[in-house]
Amino acid sequence: MVVKYRKKVLTAEIENDLKALFQEIGKEKGFEVVLAEVDEGDHIHVFATAHPKVAPSYIVKMLKGISARKLFMKYPELKRQLWGGHLWNGSFYLETVGSISEEAIKKYIENQKKGG
Repeated sequence: MVVKYRKKVLTAEIENDLKALFQEIGKEKGFEVVLAEVDEGDHIHVFATAHPKVAPSYIVKMLKGISARKLFMKYPELKRQLWGGHLWNGSFYLETVGSISEEAIKKYIENQKKGG
């Protein structure tokens, strides 16, 4: 998921809160966020798992909508930094596990933080 305008607003403090929020949202909405890593301060890679009846687009919608609302409440300066008051870009990239292993996905996401 990419921050609107690719603004580098995902500081270490916000990243920690965002990861905790994603865990909380997943528990409330019936999916699990296995791993999440911010990359370059302007986007986050998320590895989530859910029952096949849970649509991947639903997961993204819940993560984006709820996290934006809660982060804006906690960090009001984010709205000023992002002009129009939207945290996330409207688009996202989604890949389902099948063609590659879960371990490969986890390794890729973990390496993003290290600049890999």
